[in-house]
Amino acid sequence: MNVAIVGGGAAGFFLAVVTKELCPKCHVTIYESGSKPMRKVKVSGGGRCNLSNSFNGVNDLKTVYPRGHKLMKRLFKLFSPADAQQWWREHGVDLVTQDDECVFPVTQNSQTVIDTLIINAQRLGVKVLYETRVESLSQLLEQYDCVCVATGGFSKNSLYEELAALGHKMVEPVPSLFTFSVEDESLRSLMGLVANSAELKIPGSKLRADGPLLITHWGLSGPATLKLSSYAARFLAENNYRSPVSVNWLYPTPLADIERHIADFIKANPKKEVTHCPFSQIQNRLWQHLVARTVSDGGRGSQISQQWGNVSNKFKNKLIETLTNDIYEIASRYKFKDEFVTSGGVDLSSLNANTLESKSVAGFFFAGEALDIDGVTGGFNFQACWTTAMTVARSLAQRL
Repeated sequence: MNVAIVGGGAAGFFLAVVTKELCPKCHVTIYESGSKPMRKVKVSGGGRCNLSNSFNGVNDLKTVYPRGHKLMKRLFKLFSPADAQQWWREHGVDLVTQDDECVFPVTQNSQTVIDTLIINAQRLGVKVLYETRVESLSQLLEQYDCVCVATGGFSKNSLYEELAALGHKMVEPVPSLFTFSVEDESLRSLMGLVANSAELKIPGSKLRADGPLLITHWGLSGPATLKLSSYAARFLAENNYRSPVSVNWLYPTPLADIERHIADFIKANPKKEVTHCPFSQIQNRLWQHLVARTVSDGGRGSQISQQWGNVSNKFKNKLIETLTNDIYEIASRYKFKDEFVTSGGVDLSSLNANTLESKSVAGFFFAGEALDIDGVTGGFNFQACWTTAMTVARSLAQRL
């Protein structure tokens, strides 16, 4: 059986290797348009490659796969995160699970993952055609017994249009996992500051995410921002990446506890100035920024210079609002190296859920980011690559 794989990324190479392991007699060819394979793997995880996640504490896959969670739940029964991690260990990649449940190679080097896939592909006789762009999927389907598209995230190119012409429902691709550009100089002056536990949400919607929040010279980054960008990928695309975003700097402390804590602090420290922060989790620079925002509509001197025992109830209420619902405006998505996941692709309704074979074209399969599956940051997208690729490989093995 002759198999063609379109795309030499993580899903494409993994699929080639496991297909040859399951079907040694198969002839497998990878078509890669670039001169080097797995460029996204190289830069992922800050060059360390967060290749999976323990999934400890994940009670609902929808929280980590905003799109495709139902299919992933089904496929995990066949090739789970634990199975994937075992595969990597068996192929010589020792793994370490961090406190945040992200799984990395012990080497902390993405090249370890790349080299493992390339070496095993060579060992098994996988043919790789670099700088070879596939112009026609229909022609490839005529040349090979089976074809798998593992191109990663789509742009609206000729292949996207051809897939639609071949009878596949397509979901328009939009970026996911990006940071927010915020044109607020006072916020951006806090660049480098990290709030270890914050919540971001889009006002008027159910879109929200929590986790560490990083303030940068362009706006907001860190896990909380990246997760929200994933949940809100389509909403933000439809709104031209402009939207208010609310920050709760004291998440997950309940509002009643915040009010009680401030009252107790004032009772114990009535002579301390308002510039003295009652909350240990808020850094001094951030506190000064939040107090200034609270009084930005006037009366700055009369409030900031006051002692806590003399502040008005109006000021206290507005301060609590700022602490828990601090509104900024997203001006655009910031194009940065962590933005390389795409929401969209081949609609899952166009595929057989057990094999990932096209319902409209026999012998035509899909794996990885080409599918309308994408996850939040934390190793979930690579795990989707390994699981979907193994699903296709087993489907091919059954055919043989």
